[in-house]
Amino acid sequence: MEEYDFLVIGSGSGLDVANAAANQGQSVAVVEKGRLGGTCLNRGCIPSKKLLYHADVMETIQRADEFGIGTTVNDVRFADIVQEVTEDVHGSSDSIERGLASSDRIDLYRAEGRFVDDRMLEFSGGERDGERLAADTILVAAGTRPAIPPIDGIETVDYLTSREALQLQAPPDHLVIVGGGYIAAELGQFFGTFGSDVSIVGRRPNLLPDTDEELAAAFTERYADRFDVYTGYEATAAMQSGDSITVEARPFPEPDDDAASGVDTVSVTGDELLVAAGRVPNTDTLNVEATGIGTDAAGFVETDEYLRTTAEGVWALGDIVGEYLLKHNANHEARAVARNLFGDNPEPVDYSAMPFAVFASPEVAGVGLTEQELRATDREYAKRTYRYEETARGSAMHAEGFVKPIIDLEGEILGCHIIGPEASDLIQEVVVAMTAGSGTVQDIRQSVHIHPALSEVVQRAFSGQFTRGGGHGHGHDHEHSH
Repeated sequence: MEEYDFLVIGSGSGLDVANAAANQGQSVAVVEKGRLGGTCLNRGCIPSKKLLYHADVMETIQRADEFGIGTTVNDVRFADIVQEVTEDVHGSSDSIERGLASSDRIDLYRAEGRFVDDRMLEFSGGERDGERLAADTILVAAGTRPAIPPIDGIETVDYLTSREALQLQAPPDHLVIVGGGYIAAELGQFFGTFGSDVSIVGRRPNLLPDTDEELAAAFTERYADRFDVYTGYEATAAMQSGDSITVEARPFPEPDDDAASGVDTVSVTGDELLVAAGRVPNTDTLNVEATGIGTDAAGFVETDEYLRTTAEGVWALGDIVGEYLLKHNANHEARAVARNLFGDNPEPVDYSAMPFAVFASPEVAGVGLTEQELRATDREYAKRTYRYEETARGSAMHAEGFVKPIIDLEGEILGCHIIGPEASDLIQEVVVAMTAGSGTVQDIRQSVHIHPALSEVVQRAFSGQFTRGGGHGHGHDHEHSH
């Protein structure tokens, strides 16, 4: 049995901590059963956003007539696009593997392992079957995998998850998507732009249900104009006949009235089915209970504010913790774990201004609290929306969308939510204000913004009259002047 000072399970953001441990002179091992680089690089944000940029270019061409430019698309080399992205991603992954394999500071184990005792891992299958590793300190950063909901007949259907969808060599004629979150939104945009008919079945009343409700409603309306959207429906059965796959769905939650139950059942048929119904943590495949790691009801690793698990000497970070399933969050947590392991003064992880973005069309981005979260706490706040087309650049772009800041009555920024072009970039100004500035509207208002750049839509959104909501002030206007 090999023994190490530090062991990392997973080769995504956990590698940052492995390197930090090696820099401290510790003996370090990394265990990874799949491609090096984790979900983001191999089957998540990097390949999907590379592909989505091709869709952005295509959409720009398709809209050119709005700007008095006649265009014709003569050739779309779809398979070449997918192949180029795949080769690029694989090249990056191979580079990471070569670096680790040649390292004299970190040992790489290309194997699948399960916990069998306190801080002890056993490999199963392959050349290392039955071998064991032990370490004084372990970091669990093994991520998540696609969730497959309990749909009748799903095991008899050739369905796709995001992993397989990113490898398709041609757009489906008709893509049916089960799920209404960001993966459904992004991949619906990608395939829809390249000619697929798209149907989306989601349980919640709006797509992107975890975003601010006003943005989610606007996004759902835009998608309903382009695609067949069935929000408030739960997929209950799937069946395949030849190349056709049919999904049946019923209202969710089901009507209380037995007579109404089943009346509004819908049936959607396509040639490909994408299941994009969330993610599940890989704690079950790791057998984490054998080393004393506690998990919540959904199977995510429970940690304290420093990212220590319930097991002595075991830490966790990234998607498997379930705080935010975002690569930049995993990187943020990796910095925190390295600081808390090897620094003098441990600090809690600060999640107070964790942004997100959905690279669909329209783009959606946000940071901080949503209006529905504030309303649920009965806390007083003030909000405002400002539309892109009210700025010179937004008008020139024929841009639709808006910026929605939410503040407290003293001017502190509680959150900001954006739907429209470049939302993922525009939100960054607000993140910086919340983390490195005073955290108030004055950070945005008093900064000089280039005219007529698109960023003016953020500046103007934070200026002028806000409408109060929550607490006892609901419904009143508030001209913020602090």
